[in-house]
Amino acid sequence: MDHIVYLAFGSNLGDRLANLKAMAANLAPQMMLKAKSPVYETPPWGYADQGAFLNQVVKAETYLEAPALLKHLKRLEKALGRAPGFENGPRVIDADILFFDDEALETPQLTIPHPRLHERAFVLVPLADIAPDFIHPVLKKSIRELLAGVDQSGIKAFE
Repeated sequence: MDHIVYLAFGSNLGDRLANLKAMAANLAPQMMLKAKSPVYETPPWGYADQGAFLNQVVKAETYLEAPALLKHLKRLEKALGRAPGFENGPRVIDADILFFDDEALETPQLTIPHPRLHERAFVLVPLADIAPDFIHPVLKKSIRELLAGVDQSGIKAFE
Protein backbone atom coordinates (compact mmCIF):
# COMPACT_ATOMS: atom_id res chain seq x y z
CA MET A 1 0.00 0.00 0.00
CA ASP A 2 1.85 3.03 -1.27
CA HIS A 3 -0.60 5.87 -1.91
CA ILE A 4 -2.86 7.93 0.35
CA VAL A 5 -6.09 8.94 -1.34
CA TYR A 6 -9.16 10.91 -0.35
CA LEU A 7 -12.45 9.85 -1.91
CA ALA A 8 -15.89 11.50 -1.83
CA PHE A 9 -19.01 9.33 -1.79
CA GLY A 10 -22.52 10.58 -2.53
CA SER A 11 -25.96 8.95 -2.81
CA ASN A 12 -29.51 10.22 -3.25
CA LEU A 13 -31.39 7.14 -4.49
CA GLY A 14 -32.49 4.06 -2.55
CA ASP A 15 -31.16 3.49 0.97
CA ARG A 16 -28.63 6.30 0.85
CA LEU A 17 -26.81 5.40 4.07
CA ALA A 18 -26.56 1.71 3.10
CA ASN A 19 -25.16 2.77 -0.28
CA LEU A 20 -22.36 4.79 1.38
CA LYS A 21 -21.59 1.96 3.79
CA ALA A 22 -21.50 -0.58 0.95
CA MET A 23 -19.07 1.57 -1.02
CA ALA A 24 -16.70 1.86 1.94
CA ALA A 25 -17.01 -1.85 2.74
CA ASN A 26 -16.18 -2.89 -0.83
CA LEU A 27 -12.97 -0.88 -1.24
CA ALA A 28 -10.83 -3.81 -0.03
CA PRO A 29 -8.64 -5.59 -0.88
CA GLN A 30 -7.32 -2.95 -3.30
CA MET A 31 -7.69 -0.28 -0.66
CA MET A 32 -7.39 -0.08 3.11
CA LEU A 33 -9.72 2.38 4.82
CA LYS A 34 -7.86 4.74 7.17
CA ALA A 35 -10.52 7.29 8.17
CA LYS A 36 -14.18 8.12 7.50
CA SER A 37 -15.91 11.46 7.96
CA PRO A 38 -19.34 11.73 9.49
CA VAL A 39 -22.20 11.51 6.98
CA TYR A 40 -23.88 14.76 5.94
CA GLU A 41 -27.20 15.40 4.26
CA THR A 42 -26.77 18.01 1.56
CA PRO A 43 -28.96 19.74 -1.00
CA PRO A 44 -28.44 18.69 -4.63
CA TRP A 45 -25.79 20.58 -6.56
CA GLY A 46 -25.89 21.49 -10.24
CA TYR A 47 -29.32 19.95 -10.90
CA ALA A 48 -31.80 20.98 -8.21
CA ASP A 49 -34.88 18.90 -9.11
CA GLN A 50 -33.89 15.80 -7.13
CA GLY A 51 -33.72 14.50 -3.58
CA ALA A 52 -31.12 15.42 -0.97
CA PHE A 53 -27.81 13.61 -1.00
CA LEU A 54 -25.89 11.89 1.73
CA ASN A 55 -22.17 12.65 1.41
CA GLN A 56 -19.08 11.27 3.08
CA VAL A 57 -15.33 11.50 2.55
CA VAL A 58 -12.90 8.69 3.29
CA LYS A 59 -9.14 8.45 3.51
CA ALA A 60 -7.64 5.22 2.21
CA GLU A 61 -4.34 3.63 1.36
CA THR A 62 -3.92 1.82 -1.97
CA TYR A 63 -1.32 0.16 -4.13
CA LEU A 64 -3.26 1.13 -7.27
CA GLU A 65 -2.07 3.95 -9.50
CA ALA A 66 -4.62 6.69 -10.23
CA PRO A 67 -6.01 5.32 -13.55
CA ALA A 68 -6.48 1.84 -12.05
CA LEU A 69 -8.08 3.37 -8.96
CA LEU A 70 -10.61 5.18 -11.15
CA LYS A 71 -11.46 1.91 -12.93
CA HIS A 72 -11.85 0.14 -9.57
CA LEU A 73 -14.24 2.82 -8.28
CA LYS A 74 -16.31 2.80 -11.49
CA ARG A 75 -16.62 -1.02 -11.26
CA LEU A 76 -17.78 -0.69 -7.64
CA GLU A 77 -20.34 2.00 -8.56
CA LYS A 78 -21.78 -0.28 -11.23
CA ALA A 79 -21.79 -3.32 -8.92
CA LEU A 80 -23.69 -1.29 -6.31
CA GLY A 81 -26.39 -0.33 -8.82
CA ARG A 82 -25.28 2.89 -10.43
CA ALA A 83 -26.94 3.24 -13.82
CA PRO A 84 -25.95 5.65 -16.58
CA GLY A 85 -27.51 9.05 -16.02
CA PHE A 86 -26.76 12.69 -16.69
CA GLU A 87 -24.28 15.10 -15.17
CA ASN A 88 -25.13 16.04 -11.56
CA GLY A 89 -28.29 13.90 -11.78
CA PRO A 90 -29.65 11.47 -9.19
CA ARG A 91 -27.59 8.38 -8.47
CA VAL A 92 -27.44 5.36 -6.20
CA ILE A 93 -23.74 5.93 -5.55
CA ASP A 94 -21.02 8.24 -6.76
CA ALA A 95 -17.34 7.97 -5.87
CA ASP A 96 -14.87 10.68 -6.80
CA ILE A 97 -11.13 10.81 -6.29
CA LEU A 98 -10.43 14.10 -4.51
CA PHE A 99 -6.70 13.72 -3.89
CA PHE A 100 -4.09 11.13 -4.81
CA ASP A 101 -1.10 11.71 -2.51
CA ASP A 102 -0.17 15.32 -3.26
CA GLU A 103 -0.08 14.77 -7.01
CA ALA A 104 -1.60 16.84 -9.78
CA LEU A 105 -2.70 14.79 -12.79
CA GLU A 106 -4.67 15.65 -15.88
CA THR A 107 -5.73 13.11 -18.48
CA PRO A 108 -8.85 12.95 -20.68
CA GLN A 109 -10.37 10.51 -18.14
CA LEU A 110 -9.18 11.92 -14.84
CA THR A 111 -8.19 15.20 -13.21
CA ILE A 112 -6.59 15.13 -9.76
CA PRO A 113 -7.11 17.02 -7.53
CA HIS A 114 -10.82 16.93 -8.34
CA PRO A 115 -11.27 20.12 -10.40
CA ARG A 116 -14.31 21.50 -8.55
CA LEU A 117 -13.81 20.30 -4.99
CA HIS A 118 -12.85 23.79 -3.78
CA GLU A 119 -16.33 25.06 -4.83
CA ARG A 120 -18.33 22.29 -3.17
CA ALA A 121 -19.23 22.53 0.50
CA PHE A 122 -20.73 19.03 0.33
CA VAL A 123 -17.16 17.77 -0.22
CA LEU A 124 -15.23 20.28 1.89
CA VAL A 125 -17.34 19.90 5.06
CA PRO A 126 -16.71 16.14 5.45
CA LEU A 127 -13.14 16.46 4.14
CA ALA A 128 -12.39 19.07 6.82
CA ASP A 129 -13.49 16.55 9.47
CA ILE A 130 -10.68 14.14 8.57
CA ALA A 131 -8.04 16.33 6.86
CA PRO A 132 -8.45 20.01 7.84
CA ASP A 133 -4.74 20.77 7.41
CA PHE A 134 -4.22 18.91 4.12
CA ILE A 135 -2.82 21.37 1.58
CA HIS A 136 -4.44 21.39 -1.86
CA PRO A 137 -1.43 20.71 -4.13
CA VAL A 138 -2.55 23.15 -6.82
CA LEU A 139 -4.33 25.92 -4.88
CA LYS A 140 -1.79 25.78 -2.01
CA LYS A 141 -4.51 26.30 0.62
CA SER A 142 -5.56 24.02 3.45
CA ILE A 143 -8.94 22.31 3.40
CA ARG A 144 -9.91 24.52 6.37
CA GLU A 145 -9.08 27.65 4.31
CA LEU A 146 -11.01 26.37 1.29
CA LEU A 147 -14.02 25.56 3.47
CA ALA A 148 -14.05 29.10 4.86
CA GLY A 149 -14.62 30.36 1.31
CA VAL A 150 -17.81 28.42 0.49
CA ASP A 151 -21.47 28.66 1.48
CA GLN A 152 -22.24 25.81 3.89
CA SER A 153 -25.96 26.48 4.23
CA GLY A 154 -28.23 23.47 3.91
CA ILE A 155 -25.57 20.99 5.00
CA LYS A 156 -26.41 19.08 8.17
CA ALA A 157 -24.99 16.11 10.06
CA PHE A 158 -26.92 12.93 9.31
CA GLU A 159 -25.65 10.41 11.85
